[in-house]
Amino acid sequence: MDLERDDATATAAAVRRGEVSAREVVEAAITRIEKLDPALNAVVGERFQQALAEVDAGLPDGPLRGVPTLVKTLSTDVAGLPTTGGSRLLRDKVAATDSELVARYRRAGMVVLGITNTPELGKNASTEPLLYGPTHNPWNPAYSPGGSSGGSAAAVASGMVPVAHGNDGGGSIRIPAAMCGLFGLKPSRGRVPAAPYLSGLSNPTSVHHALTTTVRDSALLLDVSHGRVPGAPFDAPAPSGTFLDAVGRDPGRLRIGVATSVPDGPPTSPEYVAAVRRTADLLASLGHEVREVTLGYRYAEMAAWSGLIMGASLVALVDDRLAELGRELREDDLEPFTRGMYEHYRQAPAAEVARALQGFERTGRSLGAMFADLDVVLTPALCQPTPQLGFLDTTDPAAMYERVSSYSAYTSPGNVSGAPAMSVPAGLDERGLPLGAHFFTDLGGEELLLSLAAQLEQAAPWPTRAP
Repeated sequence: MDLERDDATATAAAVRRGEVSAREVVEAAITRIEKLDPALNAVVGERFQQALAEVDAGLPDGPLRGVPTLVKTLSTDVAGLPTTGGSRLLRDKVAATDSELVARYRRAGMVVLGITNTPELGKNASTEPLLYGPTHNPWNPAYSPGGSSGGSAAAVASGMVPVAHGNDGGGSIRIPAAMCGLFGLKPSRGRVPAAPYLSGLSNPTSVHHALTTTVRDSALLLDVSHGRVPGAPFDAPAPSGTFLDAVGRDPGRLRIGVATSVPDGPPTSPEYVAAVRRTADLLASLGHEVREVTLGYRYAEMAAWSGLIMGASLVALVDDRLAELGRELREDDLEPFTRGMYEHYRQAPAAEVARALQGFERTGRSLGAMFADLDVVLTPALCQPTPQLGFLDTTDPAAMYERVSSYSAYTSPGNVSGAPAMSVPAGLDERGLPLGAHFFTDLGGEELLLSLAAQLEQAAPWPTRAP
């Protein structure tokens, strides 16, 4: 076996067969992190000795026993490690217990090695917080790995670990998946628990899952992590079987709509249009019915609703933290872009928050109506290819407001509607950086997406590591 290149499924199988020990797998991952991370800055907290002690004490006999992983330091806790969300306001906050999702990973036999970088409180499509500094894209370190799960994406794409946790409130799994050449699935609303976090008004948009090199890894991780906790405000429709079973299932002849522009949104680059056209041609050659469609939402109003909902949640988070610290907000607590959001949304009337939530529901109904005569919709993952680090600069709020929409215009609707969506590797741009094809379907349709992704993976295999 190849400990640097094998996916989580193959690694767990090798451990189960006795070809390699869990300790050897974990030690090799630690060595790779120590070798690669100084140039990438993906890992911002480690627990190597604790992890090795857990291996030596005996791991649960789960389906991913011995597989090393990393957890994004945003809205997810690893006991004993900082839980900063990439913000200086939270720099001294340390998790007392694991989040439910981390506990489920552990029960599956996984070994948590540390936490990964994220932009401040997830409010950027690039991972370059002032607290930790920028994470670099393994394909070219001058470029962004995406955000907000950019640390996890860089760690997986570089081969530090086979899989890593991410979460997605506007594209934060799918954007870095597209920029780093990975598979990134955003599950349906309510599929994976956020507990113990009470994510407030961001809860309708934000969901947890992972960045992976293969479709089967994503499916297996979803099998071990999904399921409602008592009292959770949302739940997703039950799958027909395991998600891993869906990977080996023929998706059948699907009706696939293709859109390469966003109604009243930012323009889409020719490179991304071409990538989607190539993907559409491949789908047609596989026997699917492919036709042009118009997306059922208006970007400007959807962005305003999303901003208000996430902004209101940000205000609550900051105010609660200040109350916990017993002091007022200081100049260096928040980055200028986050500070501007906080000050702006503090003034939002309650009625506007209610109207934004109603707008979410209208958008969900509009997108859901597309599936009366379609099974899946294909779009670019992003409007523009991967930017250089510094292009999305949170110290320049005016530039951020102008530029950031190019990286979430296709992904945000899945968060607003709650529908599952995925980014699938779709070749390289002229600079040799990855491009992503983006798919979404109706609520509860993860099995369909996984079956389709596995078919694409077999028909046009993608590199599983950055060169």
